[in-house]
Amino acid sequence: MTSALATRINAISVALAACWAGFGAFLGFLLGGWWVAATGAGVAGLGAGAGLFFYRRRVMASRRAAETRGHTEGTADAVLMGIALYHAAVFPLTPNGVNEEEQQARRTVAYRLAADDGLPRAVRVAAAAALEAIDEGQDTERAQAAVKALTLTVYDCRADR
Repeated sequence: MTSALATRINAISVALAACWAGFGAFLGFLLGGWWVAATGAGVAGLGAGAGLFFYRRRVMASRRAAETRGHTEGTADAVLMGIALYHAAVFPLTPNGVNEEEQQARRTVAYRLAADDGLPRAVRVAAAAALEAIDEGQDTERAQAAVKALTLTVYDCRADR
């Protein structure tokens, strides 16, 4: 968590607790005078502070889970893009459109992306099948089908939320 976000969350929590304390004081003053107002402010402020403390812990836990899921989805998308670029280099639209050096560079990037430890197993398997089909370089339909299967696998992983 960045310090700016933590600072904002803490400032909002204090402001919310102060608002509840003010509401408790106002209600207490209406019902019974100054002593009841002070008691109402204390009770409302402590209750709001305790509630916000426990709520903040739950929010931070769900935020960490969302960050992990976002990293996984982003990595899967990067793998898909790298393999699609490698596919385009092996099967260019124009003859001799991609030289051997660029093809090797795209192959290296695609393999490095596919080797990431944060990928789900299904994406890893589909990426390996796509890389194998592209590496053979003979059958364009098989390579396109493998890249399409990888695309659907990445999409399915994203829809698993």
